[in-house]
Amino acid sequence: MNNLKRLIITSAFFALVGFTASGQNPISYGIKGGLNYGATGEYFDALSFNRSNPDKNIGYHIGVFGKMGDEIYLRPEFVYTAIKSDYDNAEFNVRKIDVPILVGVQLIDHLSVFAGPAMQFILDSDFRGIDIDNIRHKFRVGFNFGIAVNFDTIGIDLRYERGFDNNEASFKEENQGRYSRIDTKPNHLILSVSLTL
Repeated sequence: MNNLKRLIITSAFFALVGFTASGQNPISYGIKGGLNYGATGEYFDALSFNRSNPDKNIGYHIGVFGKMGDEIYLRPEFVYTAIKSDYDNAEFNVRKIDVPILVGVQLIDHLSVFAGPAMQFILDSDFRGIDIDNIRHKFRVGFNFGIAVNFDTIGIDLRYERGFDNNEASFKEENQGRYSRIDTKPNHLILSVSLTL
């Protein structure tokens, strides 16, 4: 509940800043998609007591966005994201909904920087073919920051996404009496192309 209160306060603050900055500037919206490169957190094997960090891998995302303001702007997004991490020849797949609320500042023509909180809701995940549905917190808050280049209706942005804290899931693998654990916290570089409609 405390996390939810912090999320509401933080989101309200960024929205207020963005709306104040946007004034009478036009509102636009569009679609976006692209690639993610990164990994989730540590995996603990309860059978061998080994801990391992994943190899980074490529995922994808697709979604919609709105934009209010010009030189200083508010940009909320609603994005479906699929990420994949490799742990010793085993894949950990996560599908989630991301809702970043970003505030950006235009530095020079076509170039801006942005940052803001990103709400994350995990839809489902699996590891070695095992569905993992007991993630400690399916709803979490992370942080995005990055740089964007916009030309009329086409935009390209590169951002870094990081979860604030660990978010472990525990599960029992085949022929194993103990529960292994895996951390679902994202740590990614995200490259997006957007089209303003």
